Amino acid sequence: MNGASREALAAARERLDALTDNTSVDAAKLAEELAAVTALLHREVSLRRVLTDPSQGGEAKAELAGRLFGGQVGGEAVDLISGMVRSRWSQSRDLVDSVEELANTADLTAAQRSGALDDVEDELFRFGRIVGSDKGLRSALTSRTASAAAKGELLRSLLGGKAQPVTERIVTRLVTQPRGRSLEAGLDSLSRLAAERRDRMVAVVTSAVPLSDRQKQRLGAALAKIYGRQMHLNLDVDPAVLGGISVRVGDEVINGTIAERLEEATRRMAG
Repeated sequence: MNGASREALAAARERLDALTDNTSVDAAKLAEELAAVTALLHREVSLRRVLTDPSQGGEAKAELAGRLFGGQVGGEAVDLISGMVRSRWSQSRDLVDSVEELANTADLTAAQRSGALDDVEDELFRFGRIVGSDKGLRSALTSRTASAAAKGELLRSLLGGKAQPVTERIVTRLVTQPRGRSLEAGLDSLSRLAAERRDRMVAVVTSAVPLSDRQKQRLGAALAKIYGRQMHLNLDVDPAVLGGISVRVGDEVINGTIAERLEEATRRMAG
């Protein structure tokens, strides 16, 4: 997002945080309602264009949203949507993406309240690794011919009773309502949102052997010092790295593996 949409999303995030700071608000229910609004706005292109039309006044659009959604979702969701349509958006699709982000954030807030956020972060990471290593599973979850119900049933068999309810809900929404995104990109986005709930960055750490608790603590402290933020470590073991570790934070890679050093030496010899 850029320009007006970025500012509108930032304002919506602040309103959601203020709302969910009140523990009497049912964050999981709010997430479900915002997800329903996301699905509606995705289907109804003309509606989202009306709600983001810059030639229309913000209050008029807010009143329209109130009439449309007032009988369908709770007051908190209506207030959030009304505030969002008062803002200016660079593209109508940005509104849909932002409502979806708020839905996922509300669900992650519910996990945080119950003390399950760390589990959700880890489960999202592990699920992404499983999908990445199983072409048949990925094909089944991304098939354009399979119904949403069939994909949902497959996910229930994989995650039901084995993962946190929040993990199952947000992954199911991603798989059954991809809205043109790749599964990998969607899972990465969910992982970032989960980390942001604790103001943490995510580091994907690959090592030849599992790290000890002491090594994990030292690495986490070192990365936190480098980036100035608390760091959540997603740990992956890959014997192919031979030794050392590789760390990826966003688009930045810190590679200290023996395999990388051998490749560098080979390149220099060849040069």
